[in-house]
Amino acid sequence: MVPEITPGPELSASHALGRRPVWSRLELNLPNLITLARLLLVPVAIWLIFDARYFAAFWVFVAAGLSDGLDGYIAKRFDRRTRLGAVLDPAADKALLAGVYVTLGLVGQLPLWLVALVVLRDVLIVLGFAVIRTTAAPRRLDPLYISKVNTLVQLGLVGFVLAQGLGIEAEAVKSLLIFAAFATTVLSGLSYLVRWARIFTARGQAL
Repeated sequence: MVPEITPGPELSASHALGRRPVWSRLELNLPNLITLARLLLVPVAIWLIFDARYFAAFWVFVAAGLSDGLDGYIAKRFDRRTRLGAVLDPAADKALLAGVYVTLGLVGQLPLWLVALVVLRDVLIVLGFAVIRTTAAPRRLDPLYISKVNTLVQLGLVGFVLAQGLGIEAEAVKSLLIFAAFATTVLSGLSYLVRWARIFTARGQAL
């Protein structure tokens, strides 16, 4: 008769880990699923804008914005923050904003020079973070205040342009928002360049 073997703590833990579902190991909790849903709304918003269905695109954009606040609240309130979420959440935000801006530029609702400026700023920020992470000491880099203002202005401009589907049209307000988006985008981009320069200068002095 073969004696019964009681698994030790290591074996039990390993066995339990092996039985964990794949989605659990991928950290697909509720906040991350909400973020994924927001990411899936990007092609929907793009299609609606190309189809000139601005009324529907406006509410898709609003739903995406609300989901951004919801997943962040759940993650912090119930301690569901994960490494996947830390990457996925800003990626979904940038994909939504960049996708909508590019589409509005292609259909003639926003000037292409502004679209190019917005996309260039985001690319520079992403590249800057990547370079800092790989060449400098790891550190927490919070968004700059001007960057938060810039994001709010960019969102406001998109919301106003899409709101023409609700019967809201005012060229003067639109022109003012375009100028505000231009100014804050330039200031935000320059501020990040100054931050990168300071970090690299401090690193060079420490070596």
